[in-house]
Amino acid sequence: MSTRQLTVDDAFSALQEDLKLSWVAGQGAAQRKLTRDMAPDERPRLLGPLNFNSPNRIQLLGSAEVRLFANDTSLDSDRFEYSLPNTCDMIVVSNNLLPPPNIVSLAKREEIALLRSPLEYSQLHSRMRFLLTQLLAEREIIHGVMMDVHGTGVLITGDASVGKSELALELISRGHILVADDAPEFTRIAPGTLECQCPALLRDFLEVRGLGVLNIALMYGDAHTRSRKILRCIVHLKPVSSDDFSKDMADLAGDRIGEPSGTRTVLGVNVPERTIPVAPGRNMAVLVEAAVRDQILRAGGYSASADLVSKQAEALRAKPAHRRVSPPPPRPKSGTEMQTHSTDPETN
Repeated sequence: MSTRQLTVDDAFSALQEDLKLSWVAGQGAAQRKLTRDMAPDERPRLLGPLNFNSPNRIQLLGSAEVRLFANDTSLDSDRFEYSLPNTCDMIVVSNNLLPPPNIVSLAKREEIALLRSPLEYSQLHSRMRFLLTQLLAEREIIHGVMMDVHGTGVLITGDASVGKSELALELISRGHILVADDAPEFTRIAPGTLECQCPALLRDFLEVRGLGVLNIALMYGDAHTRSRKILRCIVHLKPVSSDDFSKDMADLAGDRIGEPSGTRTVLGVNVPERTIPVAPGRNMAVLVEAAVRDQILRAGGYSASADLVSKQAEALRAKPAHRRVSPPPPRPKSGTEMQTHSTDPETN
C-alpha cells in the first residue's frame, strides 16, 4: 500500500487536458511535492481560495479574488498569516482571467506555479478536487486477474499456476470483460468504494501459460477489455489434494447451509470473498458466474441460504402435531367362542 507522491509538473501533466491548464509563471516549482510530511495540525488543505488566513496546497483565484488582489500595488508573503512558500505549491486562476501583476511577481519570487484555466471557478474547484483525490489516493497492487463478470467487478486470486489466466480466458470467450491481468492497481476513491485500474503498459494484455502474451482487444474486440472497474467481490481459487479429495472439499465447504462470511480487507475496505475449490473436471467459469450472480442477489438483500432455512421452518410449523392414538376397545367374543368356553352339566 502506498500514497502517490506527485510533483507539480506531474500534476500539471495529469490535469492539463481535462482542465485546459496553461502555465503562466513560476516554472521553477515544477519539482515541488504536492504531498508534504508535516504534522497534522500544520498540514495545509489540498485545495481552496487564495486568502491571507488559511493555507492550501493549491490556491484558487476567481473573479472576486482577482479584483481583491488587483487593488494591491505590492504583495509580499509576509502579509500571509502562514508561511506561503512552505505551504502553497500552485496558484490557479479560473475563468481565463489575467492574473494580477503582483500575483505573477509573487509566484516568480517564491517559486510557486501559477496556472490559468478557462473553467468557471465552481466547476474548476469541484473537478480539480475530484481528479486530485484520485491522483493522491492510497493504492495497492494485488496479484490476480480483474474481470467484469455480468457487470460486476471481480478479482480472481490464487497461488501461482492455479489457473487464474486460463479461467479469465474462458470467461472472456463466454462474453465477459478483462480489466487487468497480473498487477491490477486498486484505489479507494470513496469510503467503502475501491476502483481497479489497469496499468497503462498492461492494458489489453493477458498472459496464459503455454500460449504466452495475448492481446485480448485484437483477438476478441475492444468490447472485451476496459481500463477500470469498481471492485465488488473476490473469488479465491484453492487447489484441492487428489490424495484426499473428499476431505479437502468438505473442509472448504464448511457449513453448506450457513451464510458465506469470508472477506478480505483492501485499503481498509472489507470486500466479500468466495473460495472455490479447484479440481479436475470442475467447470470453473460456470462456478464463477454462479458466484457472481449469487453475490448480486446478496447485495440486493436476498440470500438463498436464509430463504431455504425460512421455508424449512415454515414447513415444520405448518405440519400438524402428532396425535396419540388410543388402543382399540376389546372385541366382543363371537357365539362360537362363547359355546366353546361354556360349562355343560351333562359333560361334567
